[in-house]
Amino acid sequence: MKDAIIRAVKKAKEDSKPRNFTQSMEMGINLQGLDMKKTQNRIKEDFVLPNGRGKDVKIGVFASGDMALRAKKENLSVFDQEDIEKFAKDKKLAKKIANSHDFFIAQTDYMALVGKSLGPIFAPRGKTPAPLPPTAPLDPMLNKLKKTVKLKSTNQPVIHTLVGSEKMDDEVLAENISEVIKFFEKKLEKGFDNIKSIYIKTTMGPAIKLEDFR
Repeated sequence: MKDAIIRAVKKAKEDSKPRNFTQSMEMGINLQGLDMKKTQNRIKEDFVLPNGRGKDVKIGVFASGDMALRAKKENLSVFDQEDIEKFAKDKKLAKKIANSHDFFIAQTDYMALVGKSLGPIFAPRGKTPAPLPPTAPLDPMLNKLKKTVKLKSTNQPVIHTLVGSEKMDDEVLAENISEVIKFFEKKLEKGFDNIKSIYIKTTMGPAIKLEDFR
């Protein structure tokens, strides 16, 4: 399987026109034999890529005091109680904040307020903050989130996810892709039999079919 993945990655890069930005490497998985209207067949998972995303992520932190100071030193977006209350009154602004960040962290004593004020906007977007005690170190959580992608299906039998960037080495990308495939093999009721096809592509490039994913 690894050789087939590397070939698909190389082809995806070769067939992609040069752009003035670093493109993501993406993966599309078409499912079969599953009734996606049933919630038990839907996928909603935060998945840690072994070799990371290959691109920076934007992380927002709901915090005050010491945690807020530490988050600012990491050049993270920091929002306090006043900001949360402002977002709650301005849904357009709240949506803008949610859409402009990849992940959020909230100190534990802010979780209830964030959930009550911003839950209806953040939750459907998969942006519910990860809780962290006010005195806990930020680095472990930040390092994890920087490697995390969201695997999510709706009522359609297809899943799209980022697996890295075009600047990453082919073998490194292949390892990320392989681990995602292994996850689905274990997660889906009938394993590979529930996977119809897999495609690899850059952000703006054509989709390349992975010929052998078993």
